[in-house]
Amino acid sequence: MGLTLMFSIFAGAAVLCVINLVMDLRLLADFRMGAEKLFDIFIDSVGRHNIKRFVYRLKKEKIEKRKETVIAGYNNIIEGIIYDFNLPLTLEGANSLLCILLAALVLIIVVFLKNVSLSVLASVSILVGMITFVTMQSRLAKAAKLESIMDAEDLICPLARDGVLVAIKKVLESEGYLNKNIRPYFMQFVDNCENHGYSFKRAMEILNKQLGPKFDNFTKKAVIFEYNERKGMADIFLDIVDENAVLREVNVRKNRIFKKMNRDFLIKTAMIAAFAGYSMTSGELKAFMMGSAEGRLINTIAIVAICLSFARCQSLQSDIGSGGGVK
Repeated sequence: MGLTLMFSIFAGAAVLCVINLVMDLRLLADFRMGAEKLFDIFIDSVGRHNIKRFVYRLKKEKIEKRKETVIAGYNNIIEGIIYDFNLPLTLEGANSLLCILLAALVLIIVVFLKNVSLSVLASVSILVGMITFVTMQSRLAKAAKLESIMDAEDLICPLARDGVLVAIKKVLESEGYLNKNIRPYFMQFVDNCENHGYSFKRAMEILNKQLGPKFDNFTKKAVIFEYNERKGMADIFLDIVDENAVLREVNVRKNRIFKKMNRDFLIKTAMIAAFAGYSMTSGELKAFMMGSAEGRLINTIAIVAICLSFARCQSLQSDIGSGGGVK
């Protein structure tokens, strides 16, 4: 029956191609044009809906403060990802993409699990794992930036006796001193002061905005030192170097905890993966895991356990690391 069906499909497709070529019906071009029109209509409809939701959300946030709910927490995570990676999306646009991705996952997984409910459960868990992975990358990028800022402060502070601008120019003279990700910000600071007529305070405020809250203390002291310089006053910058040393020690302790948490998660995941791999080598066990309802339920539970354990592990690390730079 299966071979007959396949032969019939291929024979019908071949006949259709011959008729299309002989009679020049241009079926493929018309189909492509129709598909493009339907896609454009879909995109326009989703775009209009997202704009309405975006405007409604802004108006609502002006009237009442956002409540601390599960949905609000999810929205904060998605908005954080958009901001950290500078994505050209609104919250509503990101939610639309995630919904499309979720639907695609369900369609793919239902082929293997042959159960819509289990497929939805597994797809949601995988989507949570994917979002968690992106937020983990964002957290690591923030930690790397924080470390780069501390390195820059440690280099600039001891040289600040002759002026902060002079100290920054001295550090910029060597290519290897400043991290390549933050070096352009300091170059722009010097350019703003010397070539664009910015006041020192304004140029420092721009630099502070680019580098983030970690640079607040240095900015405040730099502005005070620039406009109220007195003998011995440069020592105020040495406090920043001491603070960075303490923060690095705290981060070392955090990293030890995080490595243990990650190692435990990887061991548990490896055990589940080893069992899944073993089940594929045994005929009867493979038939049970892939062909029975109970086996598919076990597979779903394994997927959910891995994804949610990963999300929980990273959530704990984010909570612990929120007080300082975590690498």
